[in-house]
Amino acid sequence: MARKIHVVSVGGSIIVPPDGVDTKFLKQFKTVIEKYTKKGHKFLIVCGGGNTAREYIEAAKKIGGLTRDDLDWLGIHSTRLNAHLMRTVFRKTAYHRVIKDPSRSTVKWNKPVVIAAGWKPGWSTDYVATRFAKRLKAHEVINLSNVKYVYDKDPRKNKNAKPVKEISWKDFRKIVGSKWDPGLNLPFDPVASRLADQVGIRVVMASGKDTANFEKILSGKPFVGTVIE
Repeated sequence: MARKIHVVSVGGSIIVPPDGVDTKFLKQFKTVIEKYTKKGHKFLIVCGGGNTAREYIEAAKKIGGLTRDDLDWLGIHSTRLNAHLMRTVFRKTAYHRVIKDPSRSTVKWNKPVVIAAGWKPGWSTDYVATRFAKRLKAHEVINLSNVKYVYDKDPRKNKNAKPVKEISWKDFRKIVGSKWDPGLNLPFDPVASRLADQVGIRVVMASGKDTANFEKILSGKPFVGTVIE
């Protein structure tokens, strides 16, 4: 039986929320991942920049005089910091380097876990995860963030926003638009959405804090979240 490969995109805001590194989440996440690696599963985990990236980008904007690429690099290095933290969490089970470039990086499965981060300006970690999924012929990306569902409107601005459990790429892309900006805070990046739509990759959006729910996704059981396909 072929070992199943999971591509998991972990939002930086659940790795490092505003009040600091969430060690409880990291411990629980590690426990679930290692439970499944013992069953022969493999994981490519892409770490986002989250609050860390947004804080640096907003600070840079206030200073002014910076280019779009300058802002993007701040976000990219934030993802790499979070990825190095994640790699140390999985020291015994992860490949010894954080990989970045999905067009060239060789995914060596001498360990069951590989950690990845942002690569270059214009590429969100959602896009990196989708590119790796395409390359690895993984037909699904599990996107863990700080929300349980995709909503039809921004729930922070609209009290009547409704959760969406299933949605087509066509309809989802109407919600997120088509352009990527550094520090953009959307359920799934517009450029990554276009690629996933083109190559037929399903994306599961769910709360990363609920690791029991994450385990249900891995085991194919009913779960709380949104499926985009």
